[in-house]
Amino acid sequence: MSTKNLASAEAIDKLKELIENIDICLFCTNLKTGDGATTRPMSTQEVDEEGNLWFFSDINSDKNREIKTDKRVQLFYSHPAKSSYVVVNGEAEIQVDRQKVDELWSPLVKTWFTEGKDDPNISILKVTPTSAYYWDTEGNRMINFFKMIASVATGKTLVDAQEGSINI
Repeated sequence: MSTKNLASAEAIDKLKELIENIDICLFCTNLKTGDGATTRPMSTQEVDEEGNLWFFSDINSDKNREIKTDKRVQLFYSHPAKSSYVVVNGEAEIQVDRQKVDELWSPLVKTWFTEGKDDPNISILKVTPTSAYYWDTEGNRMINFFKMIASVATGKTLVDAQEGSINI
């Protein structure tokens, strides 16, 4: 596995590529407890041009209350079928922004906000990454399986994998 640390536009492009292919993360708040009880699955709505990540959240949720106390969060993304993984450390900000709701809205969001875009409990979470790290394997699973077998037989690593920091 080679290490490739990314910065600036290249880092944002890699973050967008990985997260858009994974979508669901484990969104962790109240990090000082370290017990996992403040971790929940969340769907990323967007990775913007600056590398910020956007989520919908109920304004009265435990998650929002925890962010008001401590804005530090960790996001864990995993796509085992592609051998792609990302961990993002960041700071979350709660926004009530109807324009952003309109911009990010999709019919699936109505599952959680039954009154639609005008649901009074909608808030938007903006996560600004402070650091991130990724592991990514190029190619599809079957090809990589055969490359692993060939690697064992030849004693040479043939799987094209990269890891590194993402600095935005």
